Amino acid sequence: METIPAKTGAHAMPKREKGKTWVKIRKDWDLYLLLIPGLAFLFIFKYTPMYGLVIAFQDYSIFRGIKESPWVGWKHFERLIESDQFVSVLSNTIIISLYKLVFLFPFPIIVAILLNELRKMMFKRVIQSIIYLPHFISWVIVSGLFVNLLSLNGGIVNTVIKKLGGEPIAFFMDPGVFRPLLVVTEGWKEVGWGTIVYLAAIASIDPQLYEAAKIDGANRLRQIWHITLPGIASTIVLMLILRLGNMLEAGTEQILVMYNPVVYNVADVIGTYVYRIGLGASDYSFSTAVGLFESVVGFVLVVSGNWFCKKYLGRSIW
Repeated sequence: METIPAKTGAHAMPKREKGKTWVKIRKDWDLYLLLIPGLAFLFIFKYTPMYGLVIAFQDYSIFRGIKESPWVGWKHFERLIESDQFVSVLSNTIIISLYKLVFLFPFPIIVAILLNELRKMMFKRVIQSIIYLPHFISWVIVSGLFVNLLSLNGGIVNTVIKKLGGEPIAFFMDPGVFRPLLVVTEGWKEVGWGTIVYLAAIASIDPQLYEAAKIDGANRLRQIWHITLPGIASTIVLMLILRLGNMLEAGTEQILVMYNPVVYNVADVIGTYVYRIGLGASDYSFSTAVGLFESVVGFVLVVSGNWFCKKYLGRSIW
């Protein structure tokens, strides 16, 4: 009698895996239930608005709506590529983002390592609280604070410069100074907050590695170089890849509240350009095309950065 072989291997595995998945869901149903609000928020506010991207391919009219507005294909993207103003905006965005990447990305790592080396816990907590607090201040307040500090008339910084015999500097009006000002103000506001991720990564390193290094005679610098930095390398790579994805964002909110027409030629970035064109000129289709361009480039940068890190550093997000 001929027997029918039982399903094994690739045919049986999916059913077993599926069964295990449902067992896990039934076991921890309450935890999965807690995911529903977050998933609903993600779907409603992140994925549903993507439908609006179609207006980048239309001559959109708020009176006709998306369904009645005429389709124009790649018209707005061709206009985008041919625009001299957009070339200037794109170059400003890349330059400001590179400044922030080069000068600000290492700072949270350095600060986290220095904080980790502090031995007095009370002092460590006080320093952490002080450098974290600026993150919770809005850019409007930060802008007002620095305007008062750097003002030509009565600003503390320019007062000191005058007393030292120098010429006062128009920090917010000088195109040669405005970009460094953006880097400094973002560093003051965000570096402390960025250290949280790296401190958490350092806390996960096995303390026995440090003890073994001490026995071998390694000083603190060697312990940092051979244990701490390799221990947080994967976190550094993760944060770098995510930062690359935001290269074309360049701090839109910050620049909106700090720049002025005098420094448009060095400070107008894609985000501010979209804001002015979309809301100021009511050119919704063109501004959506610019925003879509920014998102696509950001996606390409994330994928490329992940590939590069995986190939040359042996670490990646996926």
